[in-house]
Amino acid sequence: MFGLVEPPLFTRLRGAGRVLIAGAGGGFDVYAGLPLALALRSQGKQVHLANLSFSNLDGLDLGDWVEPGVAAVHPASRGNDDYFPERTLARWLAASGLPATVWAFPRSGVRPLRSAYRSLVLRLNLDAVVLVDGGTDILMRGDEAGLGTPEEDMTSLAAVAGLDGDLVRLVACLGFGIDAHHGVCHAHVLENLAALQRLGAYLGAFSLPAGSAEAEAYLDAVAHAQAATPRRPSIVNGQIAAAVRGEFGDVHATARTSGSELFVNPLMALYFTLDLPGLARTVDYLPRLENTEHAHEVAFAIRAHHKTRGRPRPPRSIPH
Repeated sequence: MFGLVEPPLFTRLRGAGRVLIAGAGGGFDVYAGLPLALALRSQGKQVHLANLSFSNLDGLDLGDWVEPGVAAVHPASRGNDDYFPERTLARWLAASGLPATVWAFPRSGVRPLRSAYRSLVLRLNLDAVVLVDGGTDILMRGDEAGLGTPEEDMTSLAAVAGLDGDLVRLVACLGFGIDAHHGVCHAHVLENLAALQRLGAYLGAFSLPAGSAEAEAYLDAVAHAQAATPRRPSIVNGQIAAAVRGEFGDVHATARTSGSELFVNPLMALYFTLDLPGLARTVDYLPRLENTEHAHEVAFAIRAHHKTRGRPRPPRSIPH
């Protein structure tokens, strides 16, 4: 039973002693889960961090590969000095006195990623997995005119949705509005959330409050990552951090967004939370991804679905 004094995401996780917070879309997505990880850790839970990685993991030592498709990235792991979000996060965790392993999954299709998740669930004896999306395009169900960048998000969603057992499986999105740059209509995001509400899969929203220990740690981690990755800083987390600080409007945290008009606002600091199996059932093309082995197969299947589907929902403005 849910109540007003506790966000339903935390109610669902109340009985979970060992939780994995995993970035669904690669890149710096795992950073969007850091506040949740710290909040759960403060409740006495054992929390692990993972990410579907865009990094070149070929440079890792053989000993860092603990399971097929699962690497344990730590502060001293070998790899690209210009772009390695998992190692950058591991170094911030170590400097903050926190457990400093970040699990990394190489980009693949659904079948290898599900196998990797299954191995990690057994290795860590997990009770729950929370997929985290920086942005909200993981909520696109496939009939929209613009899907954003769904390949990695949907690979992660399908992989975790297919895990068996009594595992609690949830999704959290942070960064409402950011995916407009990739063609997402946010009226569709709200329409999809309303449909998920009717299905009982939407677990509500809550903000990352400025001044909280979790927000301060997140801001510090994002600033550390921007300094460590000056050539490819996170656009998504830069905007979320600006929103947490109370900035508004056309605020640019990196030169990577120069030439575009941004709309940083307080809604970017809201977590939208969902039941993962319930969300997965609303994505009409997800079964097409089941037998994929490689990332390019996922991209091909999504494009093929979008081309053969009937007339998509046209974009619309939010009338406020």
